[in-house]
Amino acid sequence: MKIDLSGQKILVTGASRGIGRAIAEQLAASGAQVAVHYNRNANTAQHVVDNIGKGAEAFQADLGKPVEVIQLFDNVVAKFGRLHAIVNNAGIAISSEVEGDDIDFTDAWSKTMLVNLHATGLLCKKSIEHFAESGGGRIINIASRAAFRGDTADFLAYAASKGGVVALTRSIARAYGKQGIKAFIVAPGFTLTDMAEDFVKKYGEAYIKNDLALTSLTKPEDVAPTVAFLASGLADHATGCTIDINAGSYVH
Repeated sequence: MKIDLSGQKILVTGASRGIGRAIAEQLAASGAQVAVHYNRNANTAQHVVDNIGKGAEAFQADLGKPVEVIQLFDNVVAKFGRLHAIVNNAGIAISSEVEGDDIDFTDAWSKTMLVNLHATGLLCKKSIEHFAESGGGRIINIASRAAFRGDTADFLAYAASKGGVVALTRSIARAYGKQGIKAFIVAPGFTLTDMAEDFVKKYGEAYIKNDLALTSLTKPEDVAPTVAFLASGLADHATGCTIDINAGSYVH
């Protein structure tokens, strides 16, 4: 069955590159009008918009600043009229050693939580309010394998933030389903993105592949189709679920 998102208007955060870009491209290819959020990469975001067409538009916001998070959502709704779904994909991963300086650790922890959890929570709040008034909608939050099995010692904050995203999403699914609001978790494993480059350099591809059941590393385009499927409404009775996309690393 072909996924048809014609008429849907969807906000994707962190959509100028990596998984977010692949999701934006997949949603547009399925017929959706996409709001492409970015922070610093204006030219890249505009290239994505030009490439996917279908009325897509770029919106800038620093998700580490709550005021800009609120403005982002309000600006998208003002431009698009309404939203049918939001994909909270944007995230950061800052390496921070436990054995390092306490202030540096706290700073990295706070920055990670602001972007990965606080901004996601605020955008979920705004989405719930909007969907409750407009007849329902879907929230798709991109978590991580790290939320369930943990991460390396230098990425404690990242794993903790994604664990919070899981609990947040499940709570939304339980609390707002009767208002027509569905919430889903997509949890990729290690995925080949720009953000993952430092990890690859530090540990090497062989180390990462050794943890997989498949022979190749996951790419952003391996994640995107699942998001389009969830946005389509064909999986609404799976609200609250987690879909793992990690090349079989749990079962290897």
